[in-house]
Amino acid sequence: MKRRVLTAVLAIAFSTAAFAQTTDYYVVQDVKTKKCTIVDKKPETTTEVTVVSNGVYKTRTEAETGMKSVKVCSSN
Repeated sequence: MKRRVLTAVLAIAFSTAAFAQTTDYYVVQDVKTKKCTIVDKKPETTTEVTVVSNGVYKTRTEAETGMKSVKVCSSN
């Protein structure tokens, strides 16, 4: 019984960790204020924000570095 519970707990822990690593980050710019931010979901509409930079970042740190290198974001 203990072995089954331990196996279930480990399976949940590994699947949760794998799922957490699939988050993508995007650098977006508010259309009105021109302020850049980082979001973890791709915007579905371009009326409020536009995606800037070269695409999808796998980590928030990569997105922060990318945001610094984007000309429209570094000028704000």
